[in-house]
Amino acid sequence: MKKPELRKTYKALRKSLNIKQIEDYSLAIANQLLQLDIWNFEFYHLFLPIEEQHEINTEYILNILAGKDKNVVISKSNFENYSMKHYLLTDNTTIKKNSFRIPEPVSGIEIATSQLDVVFIPLLAFDTIGNRIGYGKGFYDRFLSECNPNTLKIGLSFFKAETESFETSEDDISLDYCVTPNRIYRY
Repeated sequence: MKKPELRKTYKALRKSLNIKQIEDYSLAIANQLLQLDIWNFEFYHLFLPIEEQHEINTEYILNILAGKDKNVVISKSNFENYSMKHYLLTDNTTIKKNSFRIPEPVSGIEIATSQLDVVFIPLLAFDTIGNRIGYGKGFYDRFLSECNPNTLKIGLSFFKAETESFETSEDDISLDYCVTPNRIYRY
């Protein structure tokens, strides 16, 4: 299946999930993450979910990070050049949804991509060798290409891996892990 078809399929699959399923699966993903040896780092980049897109509720992961006293970094998107700036999430951070319904910080303490140790990545689909498909604008590929080569890239998905690998481009950045409610994929 080609990327546009996979995007359409997985958007429809996510839309079919009810609120209870989204919450249950999101909690299961957070619990799966606790099995990984990723908790000794300092800076963790976390996406805030677009509820209208039925994305994973990352509040459970945020609670884990807060309980472990970690620095959480969130992004603000620039739709003119498809880039992102990253800000430390603090008690004083004001979050506002942009015109695409993405919750973002209004301002704050900017964090360089080179400081990020772990990045949790939203996606629509992924395969068994670590390729992923997002919404197609390339925000995360651009962002991840700027990260330190040792930065851990962890995809989060409600669904299992596609068994057939899909086409990639030279700009695509693959995952180190993908975590689902029932399994951890390691690459």
